[in-house]
Amino acid sequence: MTLDRNTISAAAERIAGHVRATPTLRMAPGLTLKLELLQASGSFKPRGAFNRMLSAPIPPAGVVAASGGNHGAAVAYAARALGVPAAIFVPEITGAAKRARIQAYGAQLLVGGAAYDEARLASEAFAAETGALLVHAYDQPEVLAGQGTLALELQAQAPELTHVLVAVGGGGLIGGVAAWYAGSGVQVVAVEPEGCPTLHHALAAGRPVPAPVGGVAADSLGAKQVGALMFPLVQAGVATSVLVSDEAIRAAQRWLWQECRLVAEPGGATALAALLSGAWVAPAGAEVGVVVCGGNCEPGSVA
Repeated sequence: MTLDRNTISAAAERIAGHVRATPTLRMAPGLTLKLELLQASGSFKPRGAFNRMLSAPIPPAGVVAASGGNHGAAVAYAARALGVPAAIFVPEITGAAKRARIQAYGAQLLVGGAAYDEARLASEAFAAETGALLVHAYDQPEVLAGQGTLALELQAQAPELTHVLVAVGGGGLIGGVAAWYAGSGVQVVAVEPEGCPTLHHALAAGRPVPAPVGGVAADSLGAKQVGALMFPLVQAGVATSVLVSDEAIRAAQRWLWQECRLVAEPGGATALAALLSGAWVAPAGAEVGVVVCGGNCEPGSVA
């Protein structure tokens, strides 16, 4: 599958009626927030989950996924909507709020090791054993195309944008966003926590390589290695990549609460942290869009 605007537009048609068109919020001259934390299941992930599940026959064994929490909740939500069983493998670091959300959607919750990569391996073994359809968190063409529908939507809502800041974990979201904006003149900026510098390491090496996993956003941005499919899209379509500290992420969470009364999880506030902390400085006259990509956390952890 070639990931381009046609593929993403087809994905948008396929998942229409299953996902929400999330709003934007104009905060100040030059700054627009894309409130994807208001998406069904609390993050952008249903876009890719539905596109994957609507693009292939689902066997009697249902679907299986590995997730730090958000992807698992999205797959569980989509499986319930489509009437199929779902098994979700999570690592030990997945918080109680995300585990509860997965179970509330009716999925079977399984702990698959200490970190995401171990849960991924467990999910792949489950798929091989049972025949369940594997819904990868970020490294499948249908998932990337589904995530790219966020950029399609954002461009229609805010065509004036010159820059779009996106948090990076495994890279499904930024891969889809980069594919949509390719050749448009809009600069896509990748933002990662210092504790999960997966894309940073890959760009330095010229290929996806293992990276450390840690810090406050590890449950959502803690992939050990970026996906193979997204990497050439990012190499071609991402203007720059920056790292932000855990302190900057926490400050961005507080800012979103204080200024917007929005509860964003650490991963959801990571892109904004680059702007607020000065890790990335907008050029004069820039129109900046920031994707607030997830809100699955306990409200008290933010306020």
